[in-house]
Amino acid sequence: MRLTDPTVRRADPRQDATACAAIYAPQVESGATSFEERAPGPGEMAERIEGAAAAHAWLVAEADGRVVGFAYGCPHRSRAAYRWSADVSVYVEEGHRGEGHGRRLYEALFEELRGRGFRVACAGVTLPNEASVALHEDLGFVPVGVYRGIGWKDGAWRDVGWWQLELSPEAEDPPTEPR
Repeated sequence: MRLTDPTVRRADPRQDATACAAIYAPQVESGATSFEERAPGPGEMAERIEGAAAAHAWLVAEADGRVVGFAYGCPHRSRAAYRWSADVSVYVEEGHRGEGHGRRLYEALFEELRGRGFRVACAGVTLPNEASVALHEDLGFVPVGVYRGIGWKDGAWRDVGWWQLELSPEAEDPPTEPR
């Protein structure tokens, strides 16, 4: 059953952690979409939501009174020069993919990251994953490379493709700090 168009909002760790953990768990436990080996429970997910929301953003899509997806930004790398770049991810509940929820979440996330002063969004996709590649490229991401055989998951060495999206143009002047 197709859901009504979701409302995209900032995640609340106490209210949304259980739903986010339930949406994410199959990606960890069944296949190679996530390189985690153990799905985080609601407590750990609440901590992740708080951490991402403090420096970047964590959003949820809510339709028909329940969370059906989430998207977040987090640091791309730990070195200071990368602080204007964010890694981004989006997850939509099984059975509701292909309905536009991921696109809406990502578009709202990119606006949030732009508003905080981030310049580039980076997305890593375990390959093959035609649906994820199509979503990212439809949103303007460009491929920038592939890490070959970078992770062992689900009984095989996995490649990860990387895409990036310019959130705001390069400037000649030193950038203001992300907020």
